[in-house]
Amino acid sequence: MANNSGSKGPSNEGRRTSQSGARRQPQPTQTSAVHSLRYVRIVVAVFVMLFVLALVSAFGWPGWAVRAPAKPVAVPTATPSKTTVKAEALPGDATALLKAMPDHVSNFARVQADSTDAWADSNPIEEYKLTYSNGNDKDAVQLTVAQWSDSEKAQGQYTKLTGDLKGSSLANGVVKVNGDVTGNYEVKTAESDDTQATAVWRNDTVVFSVTGPKNSVVSVYQLFPL
Repeated sequence: MANNSGSKGPSNEGRRTSQSGARRQPQPTQTSAVHSLRYVRIVVAVFVMLFVLALVSAFGWPGWAVRAPAKPVAVPTATPSKTTVKAEALPGDATALLKAMPDHVSNFARVQADSTDAWADSNPIEEYKLTYSNGNDKDAVQLTVAQWSDSEKAQGQYTKLTGDLKGSSLANGVVKVNGDVTGNYEVKTAESDDTQATAVWRNDTVVFSVTGPKNSVVSVYQLFPL
């Protein structure tokens, strides 16, 4: 029979050795978290400082972040302006064509309107001669206007009038109403005096001719509503 008295159970020392050899996980500390938070605050502070400096530079530094003034836009040669000249009243029996003649064109007023037969050889239905003035007689222009029964007859008169213009060309092109071409225009100086000019244009069945000082003619023909 085996003698149990000689056997030894595991000693307490062995158990302590085994326990003392086990590794323990280090307890987390707040040191790294504090450092991270401090770093974030520093980065944010630097960013804010840079942003403020950028704003100060944008509005304080000469010429930086300042918009250049807009370039002037092109304007037409003739621009509308007010006139103190009173338009002459039309007769009570004025036709629709005569009534369509404006009281004012820029600073020019209609100061006279009479019947005429200047273009009688082309058989217009009606024909008038008007004077537009800005109050200075030397700037006044003469406007002749007539209407035909169809655009072909009006075109014939337009062709005749423009063929008689012998001076230097100032402008020419097409007349449009609501995007549709309804005629043409031609502007030339007088052959013997380049301070004088004539503008001729056709709008469907109506033909216009303005004669007078060049600057006045340009103002009236460019701003005439018909």
